[in-house]
This record gives sequence, C-alpha cells and structure tokens, in this order.
Amino acid sequence: MRPTIVEENLATCGGFICHDRSIPLRTVPEIGATIEFRNVRFRYPTRNVPVLRDVSMKITAGQFAAIVGSSGAGKTSIISLLERFYEPQGGVILYNDQDVSSIPMRVVRERMSLVAQEASIFRGTIRENVLLGVSDGVMADEVLHKACKDAGIHDFVSSLPEGYETDVGRSGISLSGGQRQRLSIARALIRNPSVLLLDEATSSLDSKTEKEVQRVFEETGKARTMIVVAHRLSTVQNADIIFVMHEGSIVETGNHESLLAKKGRYWLMCEAQALGV
Repeated sequence: MRPTIVEENLATCGGFICHDRSIPLRTVPEIGATIEFRNVRFRYPTRNVPVLRDVSMKITAGQFAAIVGSSGAGKTSIISLLERFYEPQGGVILYNDQDVSSIPMRVVRERMSLVAQEASIFRGTIRENVLLGVSDGVMADEVLHKACKDAGIHDFVSSLPEGYETDVGRSGISLSGGQRQRLSIARALIRNPSVLLLDEATSSLDSKTEKEVQRVFEETGKARTMIVVAHRLSTVQNADIIFVMHEGSIVETGNHESLLAKKGRYWLMCEAQALGV
C-alpha cells in the first residue's frame, strides 16, 4: 500500500508549512480580524536593499482589502511578514491589537489561510489534498463538501467516477489550472480561517476562469478579513479599501472610485490596463 499524502509531505495548512500536525480546527471562528502595520521597515537577509519603508496600514475586521502596485513594490513582502516567514527590522505588526510576534506560531497559522499564485497540489486523492493540514486529516463529509461547494469544485468532483477518492496524480497533473486553484481554495476554506490571504491567486488563470474564481473569493470572504495582493486591477474593484504601493511605500489609499478621482498612480495603472477610466 502506497504511503498516504500526509506521510509523503509536510503538513500544509492553507499555504503554511506546519511541522505541528496537531493544530485544531476551530468550529466557531473569530469574525475576521483587524490587521495593522505601524511604521514597518523590512529588507531581506540576503539583500541590502530596503523592501518596505515605514509602511503603515490598517485593515479592519471583515474588510476586503487589496494591495496593488508594480512588480517589486513590496506587495508580497506584506503577506510574508504577516505570515511570519520573516520578521521586520522596525515597526510593529498587530493582530487584533496584539503584536503578532508575541502570538505562538501555531496560533497564527491556525487563524490564517493562504491561496498563492501557484496551487500546491500533492500526489494523492482529492479528499487528501483538501484535508491536508487539518488535524489528523479527518473531517465530516458534509464539512468537506461545503468547503468544495464554496470553492466551486464540488460538482466537478461529484461527476468523477471515484468522486473525492480520485487520485490527482503528481502535482495534480490530471486537473486543469482552474481546478487546481479551486482545490487550493477549498483547502484554505475548510480550516475556517479568520483571515484569508490571496497572493496573486488568479494571475495564472485565463480571464473566464479568473472571473469565476473571483466570484468565489468575494462570496467566501464574507464575515472574514480578506487581503488580496493583485496585479490585475479588475479583480479588486469591489475591495473595501485599496493600498497602492510604490518602491516599498504606500502612496495612495482608498476604494476604487475615490482612487480614480485622485487621478494619481492608481488611475494611471487602471489606464494602462485599459479598464475604461
């Protein structure tokens, strides 16, 4: 009998690599969480170039927030620091008014789920892939099905001869890009996170699939804090608040309409992407 997916891979919790497999699933999550960066400065250990320069931003519980800007502006670094893959050299990051560095790593990674640009799909069944990172890899079918329905993949899985026991092949080779991404979304949602992090999560999809997946995000993001890093501005026009980054600093803040009215950097980005501004 071949090893199980959990035996073959480190436990992955919605994008986080977790060596502690005993993380419990909260049946009643917090209703979102307030995230705040106060004068955060950061540079990568192998580079002597500032990546974030005194970044201050606040995202209140339940908000759909977007972080946009050109490549190298520091967008993904915001997510990496929030995930605690790195620690800032200055300033403080707060989670519900508590310094995130004082919160046990296990707790931080229980409360957040990440959907990245490239979905991490492992050899094994669809069920095993969705449950990867859940304590003991066990979950009631109705909870599993609900997460997959929310991610827009349940009908597809149900149509397969072996359903949730279908082997996806190495790296999910038997699935399309959109199906792999939806599977990644289901894995993130089944953990019932307070904070959903999306790092260029639709940039590798075609426009039709991107719109479908974006609708999934907007529906499943309700009642939790959602932070989206995006290059395609069409995916964040409905965001409650948009932070525009340039060379490691936040240069504009507002919603889509208010930022367009300023006719600043965000307006120029929209014009460049032919969004009809």
